[in-house]
Amino acid sequence: MKAADYIALYLQHRRVTHVFELVGGMITFLLDSLHERTSVNIVSMHHEQGAGFAAEGWGRVSGIPGVALATSGPGATNLLTAIGSCFFDSTPAVFITGQVNRTEQKASRPIRQLGFQETDIVSMARPITKAAWLVNQPEDLPRLLEAAFTLATSGRPGPVLLDLPLDVQRAEITDLERLETTPAPIPPSAATPATREFWDETCARLAEAKKPLILAGGGIRSGQATELFRQFAETLGIPVVHSLMASDVIPSHHPLRAGLIGTYGNRWSNIALSESDYLLVLGSRLDVRQTGADTKAFKGTRPIFHVDCEAGEMNNRIEGCISLQCELKEFLSHATANPPTGLSRQEWTSQINTLRDQWPDTNEQASVPGINPNVLMHQLSKKSGSASAYTIDVGQHQMWAAQSLEIASHQRLLTSGGLGAMGFSLPAAIGACLAGNAKPVVSISGDGGFQLNIQELQTIAHHQLPIKIIVINNHCHGMVRQFQESYFSSRYQSTVWGYSAPAFTAVAQAYGIAATSVTDPACLEAAIEACWAQPQSPYLLEVNIAPAANAYPKMAFGKPMSEMEPFAKPLEMEGT
Repeated sequence: MKAADYIALYLQHRRVTHVFELVGGMITFLLDSLHERTSVNIVSMHHEQGAGFAAEGWGRVSGIPGVALATSGPGATNLLTAIGSCFFDSTPAVFITGQVNRTEQKASRPIRQLGFQETDIVSMARPITKAAWLVNQPEDLPRLLEAAFTLATSGRPGPVLLDLPLDVQRAEITDLERLETTPAPIPPSAATPATREFWDETCARLAEAKKPLILAGGGIRSGQATELFRQFAETLGIPVVHSLMASDVIPSHHPLRAGLIGTYGNRWSNIALSESDYLLVLGSRLDVRQTGADTKAFKGTRPIFHVDCEAGEMNNRIEGCISLQCELKEFLSHATANPPTGLSRQEWTSQINTLRDQWPDTNEQASVPGINPNVLMHQLSKKSGSASAYTIDVGQHQMWAAQSLEIASHQRLLTSGGLGAMGFSLPAAIGACLAGNAKPVVSISGDGGFQLNIQELQTIAHHQLPIKIIVINNHCHGMVRQFQESYFSSRYQSTVWGYSAPAFTAVAQAYGIAATSVTDPACLEAAIEACWAQPQSPYLLEVNIAPAANAYPKMAFGKPMSEMEPFAKPLEMEGT
């Protein structure tokens, strides 16, 4: 069998239903084999970065590695941002790049390049992948392809890259066994003695706590432990705060949900976290955007129990944690089956609800004229119950969305967290929509980030995907503008000065997508309803907000996380 045929059939064998690509000479054999030999849907994007982000969205929703293809040279290098996004946010993905014939590779020659577009993508991608391999021997292909899929989903999920010379793609493969053998699912591990001992100590300290909290991190989703986690939280009855990447692990209206914590966390959530006397951290790396710069204040005197699949993430920035390295499924299965008794935290839960009433998210922008972005998120949520997912770009709108979107139990929230890549939302929405059987998806972007992959409007139009595109237009790069306001005496170079954007409704209409724009708060509800007038059709809504709107509350850098702007001022310039 030709190697390209083998790859195509193997992807189908691993339940990959869609691959995302931008055509190029070095992947034409792969595309032809996918078309001729399989039922895999080939989704032609309009930039390789868009293909990579679409694969990321598909992989996050499906739990199966997302697959993106790109040709050699610029095609491969254009994938790197999406590869990095998958790596930092633990998304399973397999990236396949075409490479020049083996006879055209420079090998050890002291030259920059031999073949046209020859580029050593493996060396470039290696630091941001779980593995990156140049498949120079056809007989290695079956083993490496299987290893790529296994590695992408094992332990902490992530991306793997395979670089395939064109002549290898044309070579004959005789080892077909892996096409006939379905890898057996790996059952959850039984609780180890370390897990049992950790849980016993956790329960003992929990019994003493008056104000316990669970901090849910993105590892719950990437570890495919969401349902177990919800069962666990309800069994314990302890309030749950969450990181940005865990915004969808517990529904917004669940009585135990206590909100977003961190740099731009809900004010009541950060206060509650500061006052808590016990913290159980599940699948979160406790980075600076969650804890703030004052790590000693974050730790305080309370016990922090930390569970993660990677040992290096524990006692890294926050020292003195009682840690357990294991898969969350293992821990949650054991803990839920052996719950502590006699826990009642109604007074603490009521206190958090009082803080929520005292510091509503919609009051953070009360003095800003025009449409309140937090109000927008609530109104959008109420009209978007049929959406299967929200994809959020990077910027101030990302924070407003995480603070205020009302996520239902069946909905996902996808955003670029660790890498923070602008341009993520629109292509990720394509992948999420296709992974969710073409159920509607809401894509939220700022006017700046939207322009990075605006060309994928054509992909949406071509496939008539039911993606509702919300462009929050503050006519600037708002997150950095806010940074300049704080630290550069409001010198707005390149955020306001020198920045511009097109008429987004006209652009959408040029792609054949219905669109409208809204500025008046009184017209906002009707404008959102217009998005859903044709539920299975794409639509773009431009929401104009004041350029001066800031993402508040914001942790005052260098101070404890309960002290937040605009009421508190940072001690020093933030480094992240």
